[in-house]
Amino acid sequence: MPILSRRGFIGATGIAAVAGAITLRPADKGAPYEPYFADLNQALKAAGIATPTMVIDRERLHANARHVQKHVQDRLQLRLVNKSLPCLSLLDELAKLTGTQRQMVFSLPYLQLLTQQRPHSQVLLGKPLPAAAAARFYAAAPTSGFDASRQLQWLVDTPERLKQYRDLARGLKQALRINIEIDVGLHRGGVPDLDVMKQMVQLIQEEPLLQWSGLMGYDAHTEKIPEVAGLRDKARLHSKQTYQHFADFMRASPLQKEREMLTLNTGGSPSFKLHDGSGAANEVAVGSAMVKPTDFDTPLLTALAPAAFIATPLLKTGPFVAPDGVEELSAAAGWWDPNQRHAHFIYGGHWLARPESPAGLSPSGLIGPSSNQQILLGSGKQALRPDDFVFLRPTQSEAVLQQFGDIAVYENGRITDMWPVFPAQA
Repeated sequence: MPILSRRGFIGATGIAAVAGAITLRPADKGAPYEPYFADLNQALKAAGIATPTMVIDRERLHANARHVQKHVQDRLQLRLVNKSLPCLSLLDELAKLTGTQRQMVFSLPYLQLLTQQRPHSQVLLGKPLPAAAAARFYAAAPTSGFDASRQLQWLVDTPERLKQYRDLARGLKQALRINIEIDVGLHRGGVPDLDVMKQMVQLIQEEPLLQWSGLMGYDAHTEKIPEVAGLRDKARLHSKQTYQHFADFMRASPLQKEREMLTLNTGGSPSFKLHDGSGAANEVAVGSAMVKPTDFDTPLLTALAPAAFIATPLLKTGPFVAPDGVEELSAAAGWWDPNQRHAHFIYGGHWLARPESPAGLSPSGLIGPSSNQQILLGSGKQALRPDDFVFLRPTQSEAVLQQFGDIAVYENGRITDMWPVFPAQA
């Protein structure tokens, strides 16, 4: 039967259209804390924490480390990525769990810090530093027992940079270990072909103070390639074949050494599980996967659990009232979407992170981000009160883990430790 509207009768087609529109309305996604985060909320309050804080779940961290170690054990060496785990206590914990002292470092300040504070570390640079930065390292070399001639490998990507390191070695009258970066498909730099590699080999061969120590080929780009028409598998295969091509060339060169004597590094958190020791590489680097931020929610890493969360206090909450001038727009949005009806103002915000708990919170597209009091909208079913904590998952671990001061360590329902982080550096 037709329905009467102010403009006349609505027929069956109109009724269907209205019903269809109603079914398109967003569902209410709000819910209170799940038990895990309810317990974590109480633990933070009991510890007297009242500011935005990075939390690491120690049990989950250990489980992730055991999973990584099981994958590499007796097949590959493991190197911890310093920039993605920027905390000495965190690195110590993982080094103990996985039985490695190998670390990858990406900046001069962290190289100085690590070699001074952990002189037993075996260090590979993760990016080529200017030779001037290397000179500064030697000018203030640690006196705590770190032997750079045995424990440090500089990463070099071009013949031009290699000449700079050669000149540095001559000026220092000191041997430098040189690991060569190769391009296995990312095209972010590194030796692109064998013609360039021949130049590198000749330069090292002619200078006794330069000692070739291995290769580094970063292949995490393969996991960003869409899994369409076999493109991802092709990229994976190309990367491994390219690495093997360079390794075979070096084995036949005047610099050739036994594989066990070399650092043949590859992988990264997104791609380490692609390697099992059967290829040319004998070492993988892993960092972020140990705490699994959202960028690492990938098929290869499904067995790993999120272990790092930003916890920030809720300052204010109540029905969402839009700023003057857009009240009608706000009312319409709230009518249409129940998840736009309640406002939650948090302490801080605008981090590289996504709301995790309670469920159904999201940033306001109308208000925009804020680093002071970010608004997160929800339906109100989250049942939060001021001073409760809102939990977010970082999208990455590097840099983000350092934004909140000491890391709170969560274990057995309590905050059991506070771990100082590295100072913020490039």
